[in-house]
Amino acid sequence: MSSTSTSPTAARARGGAFRRLIGFIGADNLSLMFALVALVFLVVVASGWFGFSGGDKFFSWQNLMNSLAQAIVIVGLLAVGQTVVIVAGALDISVGSIASVGSVVAASVLVGTGTVGTLKILPTNSVIVAVFAGIMAGALAGAINGLIVTQLRVNPIIATLGTLAAFAGFAFLLAPEGKPIGVVTQPQFTWLAQGRFLQDLAIPPLAGSKWTGIPVLTVVLVIVAIIVHIIMTYTDFGRAVYAIGGNATAARLAGINLSRVRVLMYMLSGGIAGLAGVLLTARTTSGNPVNGTGLELQAVTAVFLGGAATAGGKGTIFGTFLAVILVGVLNNGMNLLGFNTFVQRVALGLLLIAAVAISQGRQARAERVRTRIAAKE
Repeated sequence: MSSTSTSPTAARARGGAFRRLIGFIGADNLSLMFALVALVFLVVVASGWFGFSGGDKFFSWQNLMNSLAQAIVIVGLLAVGQTVVIVAGALDISVGSIASVGSVVAASVLVGTGTVGTLKILPTNSVIVAVFAGIMAGALAGAINGLIVTQLRVNPIIATLGTLAAFAGFAFLLAPEGKPIGVVTQPQFTWLAQGRFLQDLAIPPLAGSKWTGIPVLTVVLVIVAIIVHIIMTYTDFGRAVYAIGGNATAARLAGINLSRVRVLMYMLSGGIAGLAGVLLTARTTSGNPVNGTGLELQAVTAVFLGGAATAGGKGTIFGTFLAVILVGVLNNGMNLLGFNTFVQRVALGLLLIAAVAISQGRQARAERVRTRIAAKE
């Protein structure tokens, strides 16, 4: 009797827990997780069909904790910052160039570049100052983007397209004769990109490879993603960003300072891009003015693939994080299977088009549903 009476309650409890889990992950993110599993499966199957060793290499610790993890970190950081901007209904195409500026500034402050115009930059040999300078350079570039959009009333796409070229040129001007600044040899600085946590853990070999620890780069990405998630979810600033993306007029009437929020969101995106540039310098041991070139495409692709709406008002850091992993697995798998970079760029471009098309389709369906509901009322 008791088992019969309690089983429906237990079933409802399990069903409620499952629905809460799905609600937490999100339907869009759940589909991303399925797509990620399917993509990994395809890499393994394709390697078996065509006789490649890519499937075995993919699951090795060396690949998962080195090649794949490090490949997605820089794009992941740019995508996290880009998510904030896109949720507000804007776009920042200049993040790759901002990363280049952050890279050159960090190297300049760390090792010095002599004289740039009338500005003499001497080495500080301070890792903390170099990291701070790179981040602040990115935040300043972001503030310039925000002021152009809010004060000059320039469309965000046009504004950041212009600063994409301007910041890239500035990075070359800052570097002596446009050449990389280096070589950065301070071990505390290079540890940011080449260091490992938990190297001494006794973890069984995977795919014949030995555990090599968790890259510091990966930890940095996770920490930044968590911080931005908290900002977007639990602060007035984050709620204001969603409100502006959903309906800017209603947000203004509700008392939100649109210009202030937009400048701050561009500064946040720029600061994170500056941090990405610092990590690029630590990884390559030089401040190269082309370090961030082309990364903006992958960042934008990841954000839209993660479920962000092109019109704004929708998007999550968790969804972007999953999409970054998906793009990283795609690139890494194609590398292991022997595809050249040109094929990868074609695939990335098609993925961006597909992501935006899916986003537009979702918005159109939602609009039709709202129209039907309004007609019934």
